Amino acid sequence: MPISIRSRLLLLVMSVLLPAMAGALWVMADAFQAERAALERGFRDTAGALSMVVDRELTQRAAIARTLSMSVALDDAPSLGPQQLALFERQARHAMQGLSGWVELRSVDGLLLSTRSASDAASSPASAPARAGSSALGEHPAVGSLELGGAGENWRAAVVQPVQRRGRTVVELAVTLLPSELQHIIDEQHLPTGWVATVVDNRGTVVARHPDAARYVGRPVTPEMRQQLTAAREGLYQGRALDGRPMVGYYSTSPQGWTFATAMPEDEFNGRVPAAVFQVVAGGAILLALACGGALWISRRIARPVEQLEQMAASMQAGEPVGPLHSGVVELDRVGAAMAEAARAMRDAHSELEHRVEEAIARTREAEQRASTNQRVEALGRLTGGVAHDVNNLLGVISNSAYLIERRTEQMPELQAPLGATMRAVEAGRRLTQHLLRFAGRHATRPERMDLALALPDMRELLQIVVGKRIAVEVQIEPGTRPIVADAGELELALINLALNARDALQQPGPEGGHVWLEARNALADEAPDLPPGHYVAITFTDDGHGIDEGVASRVFEPFFTTKPTGRGSGLGLSQVHGFCAEAGGLSRIASTPGLGTTVTLLLPAEGITTAAPSPAREMTTSTAASSDLSGLRVLVVEDNETLGDVTGALLRSYGSVVQLARSGEQALGLVDSEPPFDAVLSDIVMPGGMDGISLAQTLRQRFPQLPIVLITGYSQTRVPVEQFPLLHKPCSPHDLVSALRGAVAARPAS
Repeated sequence: MPISIRSRLLLLVMSVLLPAMAGALWVMADAFQAERAALERGFRDTAGALSMVVDRELTQRAAIARTLSMSVALDDAPSLGPQQLALFERQARHAMQGLSGWVELRSVDGLLLSTRSASDAASSPASAPARAGSSALGEHPAVGSLELGGAGENWRAAVVQPVQRRGRTVVELAVTLLPSELQHIIDEQHLPTGWVATVVDNRGTVVARHPDAARYVGRPVTPEMRQQLTAAREGLYQGRALDGRPMVGYYSTSPQGWTFATAMPEDEFNGRVPAAVFQVVAGGAILLALACGGALWISRRIARPVEQLEQMAASMQAGEPVGPLHSGVVELDRVGAAMAEAARAMRDAHSELEHRVEEAIARTREAEQRASTNQRVEALGRLTGGVAHDVNNLLGVISNSAYLIERRTEQMPELQAPLGATMRAVEAGRRLTQHLLRFAGRHATRPERMDLALALPDMRELLQIVVGKRIAVEVQIEPGTRPIVADAGELELALINLALNARDALQQPGPEGGHVWLEARNALADEAPDLPPGHYVAITFTDDGHGIDEGVASRVFEPFFTTKPTGRGSGLGLSQVHGFCAEAGGLSRIASTPGLGTTVTLLLPAEGITTAAPSPAREMTTSTAASSDLSGLRVLVVEDNETLGDVTGALLRSYGSVVQLARSGEQALGLVDSEPPFDAVLSDIVMPGGMDGISLAQTLRQRFPQLPIVLITGYSQTRVPVEQFPLLHKPCSPHDLVSALRGAVAARPAS
């Protein structure tokens, strides 16, 4: 069918313009979606980045609180003196330099210290006593939510860090964070008019906001926003702001539980696509109306802009800058503008990606630095253990030398007092090395022989401090009381727990003051019918307080059972006493009469000896009486510390033994092979070279099964097979040394 030129031109116009218009609409829709996706990415990146900033503020304060909690000034908490508080205050102020807010030190009884300056006091609430009405301090670090200190005061939050000593929380630290700091972060963003940025704490309370911070800080977020925060840690949300406006935004929750959200008006987010489409349709209609007279011109002119669009797309793919298109065709120019905007967004996204990669590299370097810090702490622990080993060697030299002097000056009684002072100093040094090992986290529970005639009187002063000056403390040890084998620290802790209970019993309604009696004696045969046969020692702790009834007495050893008011007791004190006795192989009992008092009895196994325990004044003299016990015994002493080895050898010679010294495990093996047979080997554990004391002992046991071997150490991380070899700890008394050697010789199998 013939078609007129007009029809052909109209068909040409329609075939050219209609696809072009459809393509323009598609490109616009695609550009709109791209812009929306870019806006969502911008929301997500902004919220995530500022959430990291908020998390950094919280983490910085958490790090300050955690560092301050390890201060040695808090080792005696909660009973801190003025000097300790002053030292800790200086440390806290130094740590908070450059930051607003302050540091508070709290106990269950209230505020111990605050670094709040005068300016803080003028703009922030006065600190209230910590955990008023609470029964205990917190056990774990926590980031608090926004709180108002009192009527008319400003808002603040705090990072709370428990301070733990001796396995329990004694006080807690609070490092405050003022909303103004986070508000400053928001204000620096210079958000467009109508946009909203909000910082929300872990309870859903507004901490900082733009705009109208003063109006909305402290208010809870909307229910729909709270539901969104509960459902996911980050995401795009759509709803109404606190002022009622419909908004679209993005939120991101930090690892600390605080959230940063940014939003823009919903109509601005959706854009004005319907109006743009109307303009395209209207322009297309006009073009169709005018195309009848200029179809050829349009057909010729439309090819060049299409080619330019193709070039722009290629430039976008190559990442090159794309400028606006000036073709004279509105639709094509708009497509060009959208492509130019998309190209700019792609470049911005690439720059943002590079920035995020740089931040990730920086975080990786920080993680490496933290790992290096942990390695330094581990090295400090190893150094502390090495120092304890060296100090114990020195104490061994001093104690062995003192025993040698004592044995050779029996006719000079005036030397007994300085020698006794020397041994007390050695014991104090030994305890100090134990404290060093506890600091390094390498102290193990270790039973030891205890002469109660010496140990319990030394505890009187400590118990007096625990019960207070109004309560009299008396210590009585029955003559002939057998020594016990138990952990001295656990026994001390058990007596402290009993003293605390006695103090509370004597402070009940009634006259203040009273008496407590700490006594020790050999247990009677019928006092321990439920225990294995053997000798036992009874340690009794008695007070003349108000007493308790039978029903309560039957439950006092149960964990967490307490009759004290809330906040006064944990119910674990007598449970520790019971556990200590059970672990030692004994038991604990309680007897109480209401109105008369309470007695707690600790039945502990006695050391397996039949002779009476020596008195404190004659301990070294009694050891001297055993001088003939090692007569003719040939002993190989293996000790890398030359001075300690020489003094130990001299001490053993004073007991009549024949001593040969070796400075290493290899030298000891050579002497055993070349010298006449030895009756016993006394070897240190920690020695330089490829063979330590345990390796030497195991090698000798394989080659000479009947050779008695005794190990001695000042500190060792290696597990010692005590079931195979007797183990002594430096410094040890001559009595323990002689007993160990004689016991090893007596226990060797018959040839």
